[in-house]
Amino acid sequence: MEEYKEIEARGGRRPFTFDRVVRLIITLGMVVAAMWLINRLSGVLLPFLVAWLMAYLLEPFVQRNRRMLRLKGRIVAISITLIEALLLFTLLGVVFLPSIFDELHQVAAMVKNYASSAADVRFIPAGVHDFLREHIDFNHISDQMTRQDFKSIFEYLWRMITGGVSMVLSLLNWFLVILYLVFIMLDYEKLLDGFRHMVPPRYRSRVFAVADDVKRSMNHYFRGQSLVALCVGVLFSIGFLIIGMPLAVVLGMFIGLLNMVPYLQLISIIPTTILCLVCSIQGDVAFWTIWWECMAVYIVVQAIQDLFLTPKIMGKAMGLNPAIILLSLSVWGSLLGFIGLIIALPLTTLVLAYYNRYIIHRNR
Repeated sequence: MEEYKEIEARGGRRPFTFDRVVRLIITLGMVVAAMWLINRLSGVLLPFLVAWLMAYLLEPFVQRNRRMLRLKGRIVAISITLIEALLLFTLLGVVFLPSIFDELHQVAAMVKNYASSAADVRFIPAGVHDFLREHIDFNHISDQMTRQDFKSIFEYLWRMITGGVSMVLSLLNWFLVILYLVFIMLDYEKLLDGFRHMVPPRYRSRVFAVADDVKRSMNHYFRGQSLVALCVGVLFSIGFLIIGMPLAVVLGMFIGLLNMVPYLQLISIIPTTILCLVCSIQGDVAFWTIWWECMAVYIVVQAIQDLFLTPKIMGKAMGLNPAIILLSLSVWGSLLGFIGLIIALPLTTLVLAYYNRYIIHRNR
């Protein structure tokens, strides 16, 4: 053991002895077993992880309420935060849901008209329309959009409740998210301290150093990028409303959600173009007119994001490359399903932080 320490002190690599190989195999086996266990218990763990993520995102607001109201405990601050969140989502639903449902019916009529009428758009060959009709079932999309009213939603929820024991149990599992959220928020700081004390004292310095790297990256991408994505979604919604784009709020917030991975919102140009094409068949506006207006919204919002939002909210610190984020979401999502999507970023940042600190000996 002393020889290994001397080798590490001189910057050399430890030899692969039989003992070290056995330890590596055992560690690898434990990792594989943990992944199998997580996948096996995904139905039970998913509500807990969703609640933990929500508590993590709401924690800054809890601390803000504590500072503003000068509260010593957390119960009042948590209650105020949850009430604020509930009021916000209720207000958004009251303001936007009726208009969204109306627009869904209007766009459904446009989609059905596009599926049955002959399209003639300048500079776009007729083969493009034939390709879209062949590979996209516009009639099915139209039927689904017209069904999204309050009556059908309540009927669907009622069928879920009365449809069987499995449906009820599934509903109860998601009701646990609320309970988990409250309990996690109440003891958020104690839970973090408990995790720290679970680490053996001899490893605490190394583990805490890696944990600090993970915390900075998590704050950078979960909280910072969430705020950027929300602002981008609002800006896109406002821009689409100004140019008279159908489904402006839905499309804008969808683009904002895609922005959780930086620059991934660019793939939304495809559905935006198709929506512009469908709208142009009604004859109210030319395709190229509304399409170039949409592109102007993309350019303006992207400029605001790059020049103002990202520097002010995210700062100058560089985090994970967007390609790495997308790859980690794909890999962990395919391995562990929806749970993998939730824990993809923490696991990726943990692996990279460990690699930088202990493999290539580079501190951030």
